Amino acid sequence: MKYKAVIFDLDGTLVDSLYDISDAMNMVLERANFPTHSYKDYQNFIGSGIRSLVVKSLPSTHQNESQIEKYFDAMIEVYRDNCTHKTTPYEGIGELLDSLVSHNLKLSVLSNKADEFTKKIVAAIFPNYFNPVLGLTDEALKKPHPFGALEICKNLDLKAEEVLYVGDTDVDMQTAKNANMIAVGVLWGYRSKEELILSGANYILCKPLDLIDIL
Repeated sequence: MKYKAVIFDLDGTLVDSLYDISDAMNMVLERANFPTHSYKDYQNFIGSGIRSLVVKSLPSTHQNESQIEKYFDAMIEVYRDNCTHKTTPYEGIGELLDSLVSHNLKLSVLSNKADEFTKKIVAAIFPNYFNPVLGLTDEALKKPHPFGALEICKNLDLKAEEVLYVGDTDVDMQTAKNANMIAVGVLWGYRSKEELILSGANYILCKPLDLIDIL
Protein backbone atom coordinates (compact mmCIF):
# COMPACT_ATOMS: atom_id res chain seq x y z
CA MET A 1 0.00 0.00 0.00
CA LYS A 2 1.36 3.41 -1.01
CA TYR A 3 0.25 5.15 2.20
CA LYS A 4 1.21 3.82 5.60
CA ALA A 5 -0.37 6.31 8.01
CA VAL A 6 -3.17 8.84 8.34
CA ILE A 7 -2.96 11.97 10.46
CA PHE A 8 -6.33 13.44 11.40
CA ASP A 9 -7.29 16.88 12.55
CA LEU A 10 -9.68 16.68 15.51
CA ASP A 11 -12.36 19.41 15.56
CA GLY A 12 -14.55 19.31 12.47
CA THR A 13 -12.84 16.17 11.19
CA LEU A 14 -13.12 13.39 13.76
CA VAL A 15 -15.51 15.08 16.19
CA ASP A 16 -18.17 17.75 16.16
CA SER A 17 -17.03 19.88 19.08
CA LEU A 18 -18.73 23.08 17.95
CA TYR A 19 -21.34 23.13 20.70
CA ASP A 20 -18.99 22.53 23.63
CA ILE A 21 -16.53 25.15 22.36
CA SER A 22 -19.26 27.69 21.62
CA ASP A 23 -21.08 27.16 24.90
CA ALA A 24 -17.87 27.52 26.90
CA MET A 25 -16.81 30.74 25.18
CA ASN A 26 -20.30 32.20 25.42
CA MET A 27 -20.31 31.44 29.14
CA VAL A 28 -17.09 33.45 29.47
CA LEU A 29 -18.57 36.31 27.46
CA GLU A 30 -21.83 36.31 29.44
CA ARG A 31 -19.94 36.51 32.75
CA ALA A 32 -18.12 39.58 31.42
CA ASN A 33 -21.36 41.13 30.09
CA PHE A 34 -20.04 40.95 26.52
CA PRO A 35 -22.14 40.06 23.44
CA THR A 36 -22.23 36.34 22.68
CA HIS A 37 -22.04 34.64 19.28
CA SER A 38 -24.05 32.08 17.33
CA TYR A 39 -22.90 28.55 16.55
CA LYS A 40 -22.55 29.65 12.92
CA ASP A 41 -20.15 32.40 13.98
CA TYR A 42 -18.06 29.93 15.94
CA GLN A 43 -17.76 27.69 12.89
CA ASN A 44 -15.52 30.38 11.43
CA PHE A 45 -13.68 31.03 14.71
CA ILE A 46 -12.54 27.41 15.11
CA GLY A 47 -9.35 26.08 13.55
CA SER A 48 -6.42 28.13 14.80
CA GLY A 49 -6.47 27.28 18.50
CA ILE A 50 -8.32 28.55 21.56
CA ARG A 51 -6.33 31.79 21.86
CA SER A 52 -7.27 32.76 18.32
CA LEU A 53 -10.90 31.88 19.03
CA VAL A 54 -10.88 34.08 22.14
CA VAL A 55 -9.50 37.02 20.16
CA LYS A 56 -12.17 36.62 17.49
CA SER A 57 -14.90 36.35 20.15
CA LEU A 58 -13.98 39.37 22.26
CA PRO A 59 -15.29 42.87 21.54
CA SER A 60 -12.76 44.99 19.64
CA THR A 61 -12.50 47.23 22.72
CA HIS A 62 -11.07 44.36 24.79
CA GLN A 63 -8.40 42.90 22.52
CA ASN A 64 -5.25 44.20 24.16
CA GLU A 65 -2.81 41.57 25.35
CA SER A 66 -3.77 41.68 29.03
CA GLN A 67 -7.48 41.27 28.23
CA ILE A 68 -6.81 38.46 25.78
CA GLU A 69 -4.74 36.65 28.41
CA LYS A 70 -7.45 37.14 31.03
CA TYR A 71 -10.26 35.74 28.90
CA PHE A 72 -8.07 33.02 27.43
CA ASP A 73 -7.44 31.76 30.98
CA ALA A 74 -11.17 31.99 31.70
CA MET A 75 -12.01 30.02 28.56
CA ILE A 76 -9.50 27.30 29.44
CA GLU A 77 -11.01 26.98 32.91
CA VAL A 78 -14.59 26.70 31.65
CA TYR A 79 -13.79 24.44 28.70
CA ARG A 80 -11.74 22.07 30.87
CA ASP A 81 -14.94 21.05 32.67
CA ASN A 82 -17.12 21.01 29.56
CA CYS A 83 -15.06 19.72 26.65
CA THR A 84 -16.78 16.32 26.33
CA HIS A 85 -20.41 17.14 27.20
CA LYS A 86 -21.77 17.54 23.68
CA THR A 87 -18.73 16.53 21.61
CA THR A 88 -19.40 13.43 19.49
CA PRO A 89 -17.75 11.61 16.58
CA TYR A 90 -19.19 12.28 13.15
CA GLU A 91 -21.32 9.56 11.60
CA GLY A 92 -19.14 6.99 9.86
CA ILE A 93 -15.90 7.85 11.68
CA GLY A 94 -15.97 4.71 13.81
CA GLU A 95 -16.38 2.51 10.74
CA LEU A 96 -13.58 4.35 8.96
CA LEU A 97 -11.16 3.92 11.84
CA ASP A 98 -11.92 0.22 12.11
CA SER A 99 -11.33 -0.19 8.38
CA LEU A 100 -8.04 1.70 8.52
CA VAL A 101 -6.86 -0.44 11.44
CA SER A 102 -7.80 -3.58 9.50
CA HIS A 103 -5.57 -2.32 6.67
CA ASN A 104 -2.70 -1.94 9.17
CA LEU A 105 -2.44 1.82 8.79
CA LYS A 106 -0.98 3.85 11.63
CA LEU A 107 -3.31 6.55 12.92
CA SER A 108 -2.45 9.82 14.62
CA VAL A 109 -4.10 13.10 15.61
CA LEU A 110 -2.68 16.60 15.19
CA SER A 111 -4.80 19.51 16.41
CA ASN A 112 -4.50 23.22 17.11
CA LYS A 113 -6.62 22.58 20.19
CA ALA A 114 -4.63 22.79 23.41
CA ASP A 115 -2.72 19.56 23.97
CA GLU A 116 -4.51 18.90 27.28
CA PHE A 117 -7.94 18.94 25.67
CA THR A 118 -6.87 17.14 22.50
CA LYS A 119 -5.61 14.20 24.53
CA LYS A 120 -8.62 14.24 26.86
CA ILE A 121 -11.17 14.16 24.04
CA VAL A 122 -9.34 11.52 22.01
CA ALA A 123 -8.93 9.29 25.08
CA ALA A 124 -12.63 9.65 25.95
CA ILE A 125 -14.06 9.07 22.48
CA PHE A 126 -11.43 7.04 20.59
CA PRO A 127 -9.48 4.92 23.09
CA ASN A 128 -6.76 2.75 21.55
CA TYR A 129 -6.94 4.07 17.96
CA PHE A 130 -4.38 6.89 17.81
CA ASN A 131 -0.69 7.22 18.61
CA PRO A 132 0.73 9.77 18.90
CA VAL A 133 -1.91 12.38 19.76
CA LEU A 134 -0.56 15.93 19.57
CA GLY A 135 -2.30 19.15 20.46
CA LEU A 136 -0.98 22.68 20.65
CA THR A 137 1.81 23.39 23.13
CA ASP A 138 3.57 26.30 21.40
CA GLU A 139 1.69 29.08 19.57
CA ALA A 140 4.70 29.64 17.33
CA LEU A 141 4.47 26.07 16.02
CA LYS A 142 0.72 25.75 15.52
CA LYS A 143 -0.68 24.61 12.20
CA PRO A 144 -0.12 25.42 9.36
CA HIS A 145 3.46 25.16 10.63
CA PRO A 146 4.55 21.63 9.64
CA PHE A 147 6.46 20.93 12.87
CA GLY A 148 3.81 18.73 14.49
CA ALA A 149 3.10 16.74 11.34
CA LEU A 150 6.79 16.09 10.77
CA GLU A 151 7.28 15.13 14.42
CA ILE A 152 4.57 12.50 13.98
CA CYS A 153 6.42 11.16 10.93
CA LYS A 154 9.58 10.83 13.00
CA ASN A 155 7.64 9.08 15.76
CA LEU A 156 6.16 6.62 13.26
CA ASP A 157 9.45 6.27 11.34
CA LEU A 158 7.76 7.20 8.06
CA LYS A 159 8.45 9.59 5.21
CA ALA A 160 6.03 12.51 4.77
CA GLU A 161 4.96 11.26 1.33
CA GLU A 162 3.77 8.02 2.94
CA VAL A 163 1.25 9.91 5.07
CA LEU A 164 -2.22 11.31 4.37
CA TYR A 165 -3.29 14.39 6.29
CA VAL A 166 -7.07 14.69 6.77
CA GLY A 167 -8.76 17.90 7.91
CA ASP A 168 -11.67 20.27 7.38
CA THR A 169 -10.06 23.73 7.07
CA ASP A 170 -7.65 25.74 4.96
CA VAL A 171 -5.19 25.52 7.86
CA ASP A 172 -5.20 21.73 7.58
CA MET A 173 -4.63 21.75 3.82
CA GLN A 174 -1.78 24.23 4.24
CA THR A 175 -0.28 22.08 6.99
CA ALA A 176 -0.28 19.06 4.70
CA LYS A 177 1.33 21.04 1.89
CA ASN A 178 3.97 22.53 4.20
CA ALA A 179 4.84 19.04 5.43
CA ASN A 180 4.89 17.56 1.89
CA MET A 181 1.94 15.28 2.69
CA ILE A 182 -1.17 14.47 0.68
CA ALA A 183 -3.93 16.88 1.72
CA VAL A 184 -7.39 15.39 2.17
CA GLY A 185 -10.30 17.74 2.87
CA VAL A 186 -13.61 16.69 4.44
CA LEU A 187 -16.99 18.26 3.75
CA TRP A 188 -18.72 17.38 7.04
CA GLY A 189 -16.67 19.87 9.07
CA TYR A 190 -16.65 23.63 9.53
CA ARG A 191 -15.50 24.92 6.12
CA SER A 192 -16.60 24.86 2.50
CA LYS A 193 -15.46 22.76 -0.45
CA GLU A 194 -14.28 25.92 -2.17
CA GLU A 195 -12.01 26.84 0.73
CA LEU A 196 -10.49 23.38 0.82
CA ILE A 197 -9.81 23.33 -2.92
CA LEU A 198 -8.31 26.82 -2.92
CA SER A 199 -6.08 25.78 -0.02
CA GLY A 200 -4.60 22.87 -1.97
CA ALA A 201 -6.66 19.79 -1.17
CA ASN A 202 -5.56 16.80 -3.25
CA TYR A 203 -8.77 14.95 -2.44
CA ILE A 204 -12.18 15.86 -1.07
CA LEU A 205 -14.26 13.45 1.02
CA CYS A 206 -18.05 13.63 1.14
CA LYS A 207 -18.27 10.93 3.79
CA PRO A 208 -15.64 9.22 5.97
CA LEU A 209 -15.50 5.89 4.16
CA ASP A 210 -14.59 7.70 0.93
CA LEU A 211 -11.05 7.71 2.33
CA ILE A 212 -10.80 3.98 1.66
CA ASP A 213 -11.13 4.64 -2.08
CA ILE A 214 -8.01 6.83 -1.95
CA LEU A 215 -6.08 4.07 -0.23
